Amino acid sequence: MWSGPRNLSTAMMYSFGARNDCYVVDEPFYAAYLAATGLNHPLRNQVINSQDTVPTKVVESLFSPVLKPLFYQKHMAHHITAGWPMYWTKRVINVFLIRHPARVIASYAKKRESLIIEDIGLIQQVRIFEMVESPIVIDSSDIRRDPSGMLQKLCHRIGVEWDEKMLGWPKGGHSADGIWAAHWYGSVHQSQGFEGEEGILPELTEDYEKIKNDAMPYYETLAAHRII
Repeated sequence: MWSGPRNLSTAMMYSFGARNDCYVVDEPFYAAYLAATGLNHPLRNQVINSQDTVPTKVVESLFSPVLKPLFYQKHMAHHITAGWPMYWTKRVINVFLIRHPARVIASYAKKRESLIIEDIGLIQQVRIFEMVESPIVIDSSDIRRDPSGMLQKLCHRIGVEWDEKMLGWPKGGHSADGIWAAHWYGSVHQSQGFEGEEGILPELTEDYEKIKNDAMPYYETLAAHRII
């Protein structure tokens, strides 16, 4: 699952993690991304110490045997740095989780005020989308509007049976949560399922509005292919 931040991505991981037949992993390239870029994210040192920082070793881990028939990998598209191996994407089903950039920016800014367009992942999502075979796109707003219907459609597209367990999960997080959950996952840790339909688009400051406008063509490129 290729996502950007503040995209319903953790809730989707919990949804698949609620299935008895599914193993999940949370942002396995995060430490490698921070180590390669030197970016100062919240809990930077803890993240780097919690995961492998060598991209090729991360890729190897993605194909290590797991004890369940399904393996759900939650990836942030912007964690993939130029020059890193991507051959492995030919061996998996690639799904792209998108969200309107105004909503992403408003949510992200509450957790980290310093923000550039590359931080929200849409440019990188399009780059990967154009690289992989038979990509699937789903919009988080559609999931929130109709969780059961959209998740059933997604399961059909990826070739797995629908499981109603995907509609809910226990409060308090998942054992697969990355160490960064303490900073980023407060709201989803209080949830037990997908929240209702989203309201009107949030208002943004002038600087954030410019980022949103620059991001819209990338969002629209992906949205044109979304499951409906």
